[in-house]
Amino acid sequence: MLAAARFFGSLTAFLMLFLTLYLTGPRDLAVPAAGLVAGGYGVGMLLGNITGGRWGDTYGHRPVLLLASTVSGLGIAAVPWLPIEVVVVALPVLAYLAATAGVSVGALSALAVARGDRRTSVAITRSFANAGFVFGPPIGALIVSQSYEALFVVDGVMTLAVRFLVAPLLPRGTAAVTVPHEDRVGLWRALRADRALLTLLPAVVLVDIVYRQLYTTVPLHLRDAGESVALYTALIALGSGLILVFEIPVALRLRRFSSYPIIATGYALVGVGFVLFGLPVSAAAAVLAMVVLTAGEILYKTTATAHVLDAAPDHLVGQYQGLYQGAATSGTMLAAPIGTAVYATEPQLLWPLGGVLCAVAAVVVLSSGRRSPGGSRSGSAGTAPPPRAG
Repeated sequence: MLAAARFFGSLTAFLMLFLTLYLTGPRDLAVPAAGLVAGGYGVGMLLGNITGGRWGDTYGHRPVLLLASTVSGLGIAAVPWLPIEVVVVALPVLAYLAATAGVSVGALSALAVARGDRRTSVAITRSFANAGFVFGPPIGALIVSQSYEALFVVDGVMTLAVRFLVAPLLPRGTAAVTVPHEDRVGLWRALRADRALLTLLPAVVLVDIVYRQLYTTVPLHLRDAGESVALYTALIALGSGLILVFEIPVALRLRRFSSYPIIATGYALVGVGFVLFGLPVSAAAAVLAMVVLTAGEILYKTTATAHVLDAAPDHLVGQYQGLYQGAATSGTMLAAPIGTAVYATEPQLLWPLGGVLCAVAAVVVLSSGRRSPGGSRSGSAGTAPPPRAG
């Protein structure tokens, strides 16, 4: 049910795809200014990911999900009629609420399955979400050709529709996972016991800065090269289609292998794909770049997400989910201002710079996995539950 909800949410998740085009188009902002506004949206998302899990762990993921999605849906639908000064303030708030709702969805999905099976469950929910992205970008491009206002309205209304449809089906459990006091350990104490995981988090920040250029500077690059928005939306749909077809089989095939080499390989492929976007623009070159980048995404995103969820004590699943999501979506805050600043001053530097960042992240993760006890031998990080204390 949660996977189906993600399909419909992704089908109309237009804000992420078209925000910079909207700000530099109908709102008539300069590219660096649009990057700062989009970065503010990323700040809200980052804070929602980092702190939103605590709300769900404390008050229950069901009520937090329903409240946050209601307010964010209403706010997104109202964006076109807000003055730009209000939009600058409202976007971070809406992003915070949307991220908080997403953390609760992830926590509910994780708690529904046992440790060791979470790579598969993550792959299923991501595949449903990417199925929505297969059809969503062309739909969004069609709507944009008629009206940007309609784009935001459809996005917000669908968020509300999904919220009201899934509400009766969500489990009505206790407010938080019950853990005996002697087994309860705080978030930071639990994290300090897993140094390899602490190394993974900053590495994913580097990769996400590069990956999120797909939604910020890549569409600007294609537009400046004379390509229509149709090529950009086709690339997004292509990537989502590849994930839909291959992510579950790959997750099943690799689920008993160590997480760290898989994650590192994925990071490296994201870097190679991003460098390929810097080739002279053509449909063939863009498709090749998207295929390579998506191969990296398939390898690292499912594996890294499940790795962190498997490492989490049950009473901290929401906060672990939020902490990883905060790192994994940090690019929504950093990618836009960094990428647009580089692109505006020295556009050809952007592509090799992104490749270097991904290579550094791959080396860091691979070396931390080798130092981790059993890191080079174990399969999923969750094949054995982590210690609850100490």
